Amino acid sequence: MEFCMQNKKIVFITIVSILVVFIVGAYIYKQQESKQYNQMVQEKAKSLQKEHSVVIGKSDAKVQLVEFFDPACGTCAQFHPYVKKIMKDNDGEIKLVLRYAPFHENSDFAVRVLEASRNQDKFMNTLEFMFATQQYWIEHHVVKPKMLWRILPKAGLDMEKLSADIEKDAQKVSQIIKEDLSDAKDLGATKTPSYFVNGKPLQTFGLQNLIDLINSEL
Repeated sequence: MEFCMQNKKIVFITIVSILVVFIVGAYIYKQQESKQYNQMVQEKAKSLQKEHSVVIGKSDAKVQLVEFFDPACGTCAQFHPYVKKIMKDNDGEIKLVLRYAPFHENSDFAVRVLEASRNQDKFMNTLEFMFATQQYWIEHHVVKPKMLWRILPKAGLDMEKLSADIEKDAQKVSQIIKEDLSDAKDLGATKTPSYFVNGKPLQTFGLQNLIDLINSEL
């Protein structure tokens, strides 16, 4: 009887010990996994937003919506009003981070115009003007710089200053384009527009899918 009780005691202690080891092991694994995840998120965050990025909305907004776009991209132009509406409907809850992915031929020139327009506080005006007039400065998916330059005064830009700033900041903008394209590649953004919501990619493109992904983070 006594021997039987001792055996039960040993079995009980063994089970408890195994459970403790399992719980401690699971905790350590979870901590390591969490640490690795946080490191991954931090590394990914560096690829999502840079110091030079155009950011619209509150810096501490709950949702970070990153868009890799091309000024010559027709789908980007079509989606822009929807993105604006989503932000308006969730006022203060979303910040939009705009990144360049000039995949179309000569799109670099359009990016240079946009960057120069920032010096006149007319980035969004110029971008929306470009989106609205794509048919006048894009032929067969190729940007025609002279045609774009001809209509830019209608965007309310100081053309003399714009020209000077494009030339002055040529090297800086080349670096911006290089960094944005490198980050797009690292993140798997091979088409425009490509969206990321709090670091999560929009895997299946579509307006409702974008809304659903944003709502899941809100």
